[in-house]
Amino acid sequence: MNEQIRVPKVRLISSKGEQIGVIDTYDALKMAREENMDLLEIVPNAEPPVCKIIDHGKYRYELQKKEKDARKKHTHVGELKELRFRPSTDEHDYLFKMKHAMNFLEEGYKVKAVIVYKGREIANKELGAELAERLIKDLEKTGKLDGEMKFEGRNMVMIFVKK
Repeated sequence: MNEQIRVPKVRLISSKGEQIGVIDTYDALKMAREENMDLLEIVPNAEPPVCKIIDHGKYRYELQKKEKDARKKHTHVGELKELRFRPSTDEHDYLFKMKHAMNFLEEGYKVKAVIVYKGREIANKELGAELAERLIKDLEKTGKLDGEMKFEGRNMVMIFVKK
């Protein structure tokens, strides 16, 4: 950038994007200063190197903005969030966890809903099955069941993915 460019001649592109041609680095710097802008080396490996007259502050801002947008668009594909329920989960707790499940699905996570049976609860599997059906029904707006419900020991497991 500016005085750090050590080659005698550069291929210059104006601030408007027009190609000016091959000129002395000193003259290119002089043109950039006249426009109150900077001379930035765009393609250093070319012969002669390609330089452009730009506002460096604006250029850095736009680069940061592009990086931020790229990070925003990144989804959490393949990452898993687990929510644990019990057959006796109260209404408020259920709604709280459901809200989190919907947010996770919207952000791109997979959601693993686990209904945990403790002690003698395993004898009443229909309570857990009712809860599982309610989960599927409530999450159908933002996600869908990936595969089917399955038992892993004393746990009923369901995995939801974004629609």
